[in-house]
Amino acid sequence: MPFCDKGHLIQLVMSPGCIVCGKKEISKTLSLCLECIRRGEGRDTHLKRAHEVARRGFPLPPDLPRDPDGVKCNLCSNECQIGEGEKGYCGLRENVRGRLISKVSSDAALACTYLDPLPTNCCAAWFCPESSEKGYNLATFFYGCNFDCLFCQNASHKLIDEAPGITIDRFVKEVESTRGIRCICYFGGSPEPQLPFAIRASERVIEERDDVRICWEWNGCGDPGLVMRAAELSFKSGGIIKFDLKAFNQNLSIALSGVSNKRAYENFEMIASSFERVDLLTATTPLIPWYIDAEEVEAIAGFIAGINPDIPYSLLVFHPTFYMSDMPITPRRQVEECYRAAKRHLKRVNIGNKHLLWL
Repeated sequence: MPFCDKGHLIQLVMSPGCIVCGKKEISKTLSLCLECIRRGEGRDTHLKRAHEVARRGFPLPPDLPRDPDGVKCNLCSNECQIGEGEKGYCGLRENVRGRLISKVSSDAALACTYLDPLPTNCCAAWFCPESSEKGYNLATFFYGCNFDCLFCQNASHKLIDEAPGITIDRFVKEVESTRGIRCICYFGGSPEPQLPFAIRASERVIEERDDVRICWEWNGCGDPGLVMRAAELSFKSGGIIKFDLKAFNQNLSIALSGVSNKRAYENFEMIASSFERVDLLTATTPLIPWYIDAEEVEAIAGFIAGINPDIPYSLLVFHPTFYMSDMPITPRRQVEECYRAAKRHLKRVNIGNKHLLWL
């Protein structure tokens, strides 16, 4: 049964196969096969309910707020229209008597940090020059996310009411006082809902130290203006921006992550066209069994190659987790097919989480 971070186990109504065509190779949580999802089957019924169930037990709205009279939030591509007494999709902002009240700001975040010794296992380690250096990555884990991935590997970010807080002064002091810090990696959740804090903190860090790289691991669906400011910090400091291009087909993105990731592709192209450094950008795609196939990977790789075929791209072997815990580890055949598809377009393709193939 699917796992819930609150400690509850929720029994879903299971179907013996795809509810449309009967195909057996499906996620029981989704109840639909890849081809039916691509065609848009069940998008507003079964798939919507799957995400509603996955968000139960957390301080999160069941679906994207779309109140025409609500207060609008523009921090990410969701552009929530939050009704009176409602929260935004990320759970960090609420409409209180017509005003948008936030649990976070440019001065304070809901996040925790820890020192990750270098070389680390980040998704860019296979080509990042930092991976050969000694010191620490200040891993900065943000609570809250503008996605709702059913395969989320860091689902504790949804526990917003239990999240630790950190001020910008404390964060900057930690970087300044720990000389061994060589890079800062913002992840989560995803940084988008807390980009004002991360950007301001990074600006202050760079003012004090010229030996710290600013890196991002995000879904990429933030406000373009904020995303560009974040990219400038990475370009200036020698850091890396990693996009999770989880799917290419938009119906599939909504099925797996609750929302469209169209903005991620727009922001990826925006950054690539604005900076000449090839190693500034990288992308990853989790190879979810039965859903992220060679066709999907070829479309993503083709998009990246259309910008620059030298951009590094990683295919991540999937392991069962959260509401897709009934799934298998990515079969070796799928990994090989997806790798060949990516290599038809890109010069630098990596397979991440290889150790899982031996389990």
